[in-house]
Amino acid sequence: MSKTKFNKYELQPFILNAVDELGFYEPTEIQQKVIPLILKGESAIGQSQTGTGKTHSYVLPIVQKIVSQESTVQAVITAPTRELATQIHQEILKITKHAPEAITSRLFIGGTDKQRAIEKLKSQPHIVVGTPGRINDLVKEQALFVHTASMLIVDEADLMLDMGFIEDVDQIAARMPKNLSIFVFSATIPEKLKPFLKKYLENPKYVHVEPKQLTAAKIEHVLLPSRHRDKVATVYEALTTFNPFLAIVFTNTKQMCDEVATGLSRKGLKVARLHGGLTPRERKKVMKQILDLEYQYIIATDLAARGIDIKGISHVINYELPSDLDFYVHRVGRTARAGSSGIALTIYEQADEDKLNQLEKLGIEFKNIDLKNGEWVEIEDRNRRKKRQRSADEIDAKAKSLVKKPNKVKPGYKKKMQRQVESIKKRERRLKSRNK
Repeated sequence: MSKTKFNKYELQPFILNAVDELGFYEPTEIQQKVIPLILKGESAIGQSQTGTGKTHSYVLPIVQKIVSQESTVQAVITAPTRELATQIHQEILKITKHAPEAITSRLFIGGTDKQRAIEKLKSQPHIVVGTPGRINDLVKEQALFVHTASMLIVDEADLMLDMGFIEDVDQIAARMPKNLSIFVFSATIPEKLKPFLKKYLENPKYVHVEPKQLTAAKIEHVLLPSRHRDKVATVYEALTTFNPFLAIVFTNTKQMCDEVATGLSRKGLKVARLHGGLTPRERKKVMKQILDLEYQYIIATDLAARGIDIKGISHVINYELPSDLDFYVHRVGRTARAGSSGIALTIYEQADEDKLNQLEKLGIEFKNIDLKNGEWVEIEDRNRRKKRQRSADEIDAKAKSLVKKPNKVKPGYKKKMQRQVESIKKRERRLKSRNK
């Protein structure tokens, strides 16, 4: 415990014990910036890359500030999906179990028995974690009293907006004190989110952790051309050739998720499926089975790409590229977490060319591979013709810029200039070839 660099925040001894047990030694960049602000009771907007330790940047200072002797709600944490809310709640329990006096955290999510939740609220918890819809329902039922809370966390706010939950968050915040400390975490700050931020955050601080790279350093991004092959058969061959510790295959819709899962099951693979069409009971059961390592392969929609931390994912496969390319980053962020390495494979079609070009402009470098007789082989870059043309155009432009029109022109000067241009182009091509 004495060795941890979390000592500098003067956290209570039981929190430092928990940090030690979790194996944390040095705070991440987002933790260094957020922990002091929450401890001071300030409000801020936080942007950071997935897998940077964001959850503990607010969980640790919230637990620190709880007054266990007071049986009132002191902090509310909202998350857009049941899985993410459950995950946050579990992380809080890992800290509070060390507390000398009980600090209570309760999880309230859709798909669970509301009446049961109301009965449990005869005593108010210190920390409330959940989905906005369910928390707002309990507030309206006058079962949950959030007017005593001094801290509100809005996690994955842009996804909250996409899923239509920001109105519920607004209603919850409206019932909380005016001097509320609010922390909004969002991968992006869309225009439609700004009215909410303006309403509740007066001159907020911005905590922006610039990604050193768009995606984790140890992810190998690879492209596999579809070439009109049966895509389910291609995914099957990719998965069995990789033989991953744990792989997640992403589709864009729940219908496609079911289709791919059924196709792979017919080929003999035991697969888990994870999408919004499952009942809450089914989703909870599947998540437990995944965490218990009962499955080697998961087929999922983007529901699983935001915030859910499934440990040990060695491979991510994009069965199809997402229409919103931000989700490419979130998807591949499921692997290569906490310093480990991972492979992100994208099966692409000709129609995906524009999206791949956009990702390359953002700095993602793809390796081009194919499957031949059950083995991975490196193939030529899909842009080789474009690159050759671009290279030829660059050489041509350089040669023309080096050959100047003489001040006094003589007959045949144009031909002489053209010969000089061709000579320079020849030399440049030779140099380029030698460098390669």
